[in-house]
Amino acid sequence: MELQVGVKALIKDSQGRFLFLKRTLPYEGDTKPKWDIPGGRIDAGEPIFQALAREIKEETGLTMKGEPKILYAQDILRLDEKHIVRLTFEAQVEIGEITLDASDPNGTHHDDFTWVAPQEIKDLYHDVYLVPVFKLLGIEPNNP
Repeated sequence: MELQVGVKALIKDSQGRFLFLKRTLPYEGDTKPKWDIPGGRIDAGEPIFQALAREIKEETGLTMKGEPKILYAQDILRLDEKHIVRLTFEAQVEIGEITLDASDPNGTHHDDFTWVAPQEIKDLYHDVYLVPVFKLLGIEPNNP
């Protein structure tokens, strides 16, 4: 079994809305693409905050500022051959135009984005692994 570590960024705007990105392709075993927050895997030897800043930049074009705050750590055992440890952070970004990563060679890029108010998250078809993160923040999303 392969162990991987991933980082995710919960980004909130000045109006209290969260940034979600729509995956172009569904996750393995799903029938339609889900909405997720920016993030990805840490490269071996790469510091955590550097990886988070890189993933935010690659997926949104935005630049992380300040030190992110850890919100949640979890095991993801969705696939038999992988054990993923996901670290979800609250991150601040410099205001700017969002540019999606439309040319990701792995096919996991995004084709849309939206800013979602906390009360609207329950209506979004999102990654199931976000549920405990939002519950921690007092937001009750649906289990997709």
